[in-house]
This record gives sequence, C-alpha cells and structure tokens, in this order.
Amino acid sequence: MIKKIILSIFAITIALSVFFYADILSIAQEQTQEQTKGDLQKKIEEYENKLTELRDQKNTLSSQIQYMDTQIYLTGLRVEETNAKIEKTEYEIGKLDDWIGDLDVSLDELSKTMIERITASYKNRKASVIDIVFDSTSASDIVNKLKYYEVARESNKKVLLEVQEAKSNYEEQKELREKKKKELDTLHKTLIVQEEDLKNQQDAKRRLLETTQNDEQTYQQLLAQARAEYAAIQGIVAGAGTETKIGDVTKGERIASIISGASCNSSGGHLHFIVQEGGSTQNPFSYLKSVDLKNCSGSSCGSGDGDSTFTDNSYNWDWPLNPTIEMNQGYGETWAVRNTWVGRIYNFHNGIDITGSSYDVSAVSDGTLYKGSYSVGCALSYMKLVHKDSNTTTLYLHVNY
Repeated sequence: MIKKIILSIFAITIALSVFFYADILSIAQEQTQEQTKGDLQKKIEEYENKLTELRDQKNTLSSQIQYMDTQIYLTGLRVEETNAKIEKTEYEIGKLDDWIGDLDVSLDELSKTMIERITASYKNRKASVIDIVFDSTSASDIVNKLKYYEVARESNKKVLLEVQEAKSNYEEQKELREKKKKELDTLHKTLIVQEEDLKNQQDAKRRLLETTQNDEQTYQQLLAQARAEYAAIQGIVAGAGTETKIGDVTKGERIASIISGASCNSSGGHLHFIVQEGGSTQNPFSYLKSVDLKNCSGSSCGSGDGDSTFTDNSYNWDWPLNPTIEMNQGYGETWAVRNTWVGRIYNFHNGIDITGSSYDVSAVSDGTLYKGSYSVGCALSYMKLVHKDSNTTTLYLHVNY
C-alpha cells in the first residue's frame, strides 16, 4: 500500500512539474534570443549597413571586391546564426523528449492507480449503509467504515482529475515537440540555401579576379561594354532599332549566323534570344521544347546552381540553334545578376544567352523576317521575326544575316 502511495505521489509530482515546462522553456528561449541578438545579430546588422554603403560607392574594381568580401562575410554570419538556431532547437527537442518520457511513466502509474480504485469500487458497489451496520462489530467500526468509503470516493475523484491533467499535459508537450521539429526542418532548408549563396558569392569573386586579372582598366572596359549592350538591347526591344524587311520565312529555315568571337559589346560568340508577346518579353523556356542542354549559367558548367530551365509550356517550338545547347545566362533574375558585377548594370535578363553545335540560326516559326541594328558606340546587329497570325515576335541578337 505504501509503495502505491509513493508511486502515486511521484506521478502527481511529474504531472504538475510538466504543467510549468512550457513557461520555463519560453523564458529560456527569450534569454537565448537576447544573447544571440547581442552578438551575431548585431554583427549582421552592422554588415548589412556596410553593404548598403558600399553599394552606393563609385563602381571601381577595388570597391566591387570590397563589396563582395563584405557580402561573403555577411552570408557567413547568417550561416553561423542559422547553425546556432539549429543547435538550440535540437536541444529543446531533446528536453521535450525527456519530459514526454517522464510524463508517459507518470500517466502509466496514474492509470494503474485509477484502475485499481475502480476495481475496488466495483467490488463494493452493492454495499449500503444497512450492510455496513450489520457487518460492523461496534459503533466505532461503523463510523470508521463510513469514513473510509467517503475518503475512497473523494480519492477516486482526485486520481481521475490527475489522470485527465496528465493526459492533457502529455498531448500539449507532444504538439510542442512536433512544432519544434517543423521549425528544425525549416532551419535546415534555410541553411542549405545560405551555404549555396556563400559558395556562389565566393565563386563570383574568383571569376571576377580571373576575368579582370585584378586590373582596374579591364574592369571598367567590362562595365562599359555591359552598359552599352544593355542600352542596345533595351532599344531593340522597344522597337527603336533600324530595320529592313527581308521577307517571309518558314519554320526551321536558316535566317542568320552567330558572329564568331567578339562583336559589338560582346566578348564572345553567342545568341541572345528574346521572345515578345504583345510587346512584353516572356520566358523562352515557356515556348521551347525539351532538348539536350548544358547549363553553364551558374558558378560553373553543370554546377547545379545555374538558372532555371523549367516551365510548363504548350508551344513546343524547335530551338533556333542545333543541339546540344549551352546556356550561359537564363531569363529573369539570373545567377549572374545576383552574384556578379552585372547586377550593377541590370537586375533582369530579358532573354537567354545560348550557343549550339553550329553557328546557324533558324526561324522558330513561320513569319516575316527583318534585319536590324542598334548603335551605342557600335552597331549591334539582330534579326526580328514577326510570327504569322500571332502577336508574337522573336529577336535574334549578335548575328549576321
């Protein structure tokens, strides 16, 4: 009997202590968050402000490298912060596992006690006051037995409440643990993205130094070339180029060839392919069929961090170049925009830069062909195809007719 009482007291103690666990955990979380704010978060805020200041400085090679170094350090701090949050969340899940295990024991003991009480009450369910009187040997015995039955009923009620409370706390702690596990999963995904960003930024700095050979004049030439090309492309898309009608062409017909090597505002031979629908540029991958493609738009060819090539399409066009296609920059907010100096020139790439197995360029649809050029220091040549029975236009830049 004494052993049962001790077990019952032990179970009640655990049940009551778990009741306050959520508040204790919340206080610990607030203290940890304040500590994190005091070091990592302050550093992050400091370098975010520094990055903003550097962005507004004159665009020199040294300022660009300083900007990249600051960006790399800032991303490293964010990785460190996320790792700290992961460690804290894993610790909290471990403590919850311990509490839930203890509460499980408590609930088992309380349940056993409750079953024993119910069994005893069931055995004595037919006892009445008359039975108690006749079964007693004295008036004192009668009083004691009546008191016992009353105490037993009250005790049973108390144990029932304790079981209900322990079960409620048990479920609450399990829900809290599941919430923490979801938070942990989100943190791990965030860490993967941050580590990928850090790698991209380091690769972008390496490529810049390789391209410029750490020479300021070379860097300024790259900037000037990119600005001129961007201005020319914007003018062509706006319809401001000088154009001459060639005539009607059919789908798959050769319409031009890529200029080999460097040309106006281009350091190497490639096709800048643009799709316009009603005057607005569209993602070419929404129109082109699946094809063998080598993605070199990220930190390196096939690195996995390159620009997206997937969209749900219903047009299924043949490509303007023969496969295998090599893509050097995709559509939209590209890897280059996010991670290299070209992000200082433009923030959205309105076409795709590609090469193929030959320099021949083919029409992706029946339509009317125009030869054009747009001058910004030099004449950027292009072909324009107005698609037949459609409000679609395709542009083919850095080509000869």
